[in-house]
Amino acid sequence: MDELHESDYEAYEQDIKLLVDTLRQCFNAEKARYNIVGHQNALFIEIEGLDALSAEEISEVAEPVLDELDMDFDEVSLLPLKN
Repeated sequence: MDELHESDYEAYEQDIKLLVDTLRQCFNAEKARYNIVGHQNALFIEIEGLDALSAEEISEVAEPVLDELDMDFDEVSLLPLKN
């Protein structure tokens, strides 16, 4: 197995930040944040304003972006941003 270096972790984090920012822009939101649950291999992305949209509307906007996702998460969930 290849050894991971600090630059690998930095690139991984940058990829996640880019994904979150891209989705934030797609939904015309001002704020978004993410949380990784490692033991579940899940990525949760909270985006401002999602609570005003239906599941179908969210899917329609997010699916093309998530289809391009080149990360090995078992689950990626979009949630409304709560303060």
